[in-house]
Amino acid sequence: MAYKPFDLTGKVALVTGGNGGIGLGMADAIAQAGASVEIWGTSPEKNAKALAQLKAHGGKATARIVDVSKEENIVAGFEATLAEHGRIDACFANAGMSNRWKSFLDIGGADYRKLMSINVDGMMFTMREACRHMKARAEAGDPGGMVVSVASMGALFGAARNQDYIASKAAIIGVTNSIAVEFARYGVRANAILPGWIETDMTSVAQGSDSFTNNVIARVPARRWGKPEEFGGIAVYLTSDASSFHSGDSIIIDGGYGKF
Repeated sequence: MAYKPFDLTGKVALVTGGNGGIGLGMADAIAQAGASVEIWGTSPEKNAKALAQLKAHGGKATARIVDVSKEENIVAGFEATLAEHGRIDACFANAGMSNRWKSFLDIGGADYRKLMSINVDGMMFTMREACRHMKARAEAGDPGGMVVSVASMGALFGAARNQDYIASKAAIIGVTNSIAVEFARYGVRANAILPGWIETDMTSVAQGSDSFTNNVIARVPARRWGKPEEFGGIAVYLTSDASSFHSGDSIIIDGGYGKF
């Protein structure tokens, strides 16, 4: 008999921030593996483009406008997603942002609050609603599910002029680990993905900098930027039954940068 734990037929995955970057890379792979995928984003144009890509690759997908910086939007988004798909087997809390500061001494104000509302509050309440659904499903006799946060390798060692971003990512790793402990009894697993330097809109300025390339990317053992589609494999694995005993982990995908 063939080994088929990575066949996601019948599963439903939600990917916030799934209309671009790492989120789209994960959503695309999950859909190609047979799952139905819902992506959340705040741009109608990016949602439409991402949805067309998923469907062109043979995926079953829907898209929804949800601003995760507000708790009430997340609650309403979950209600709508469940009304359309009936269930969520895997939730990827991926939506996030970064700020660019000249110094730690400049951090504060509205930009700081916006980042925290998306990177901490948005991820936490997204995972909370996923756990609420998965717990209720388990109590009805259908246990299981995966909750995944997308953090950053920077949470492990810091980054100058990015203290707010690093704080948000370190916080969400702690939330994810705590979910793994509390909801294991319902068959729910929770893990964090920690990307390294990846080619996305968020890193576009650094990608165009010779200094950054020579001083940072040159230190990546793989000697290059990572690509969003390289997160497809881990997303399929975590959505699949192959990861049924994998929980409370911080999974680093950085081309070996953290080991250098």
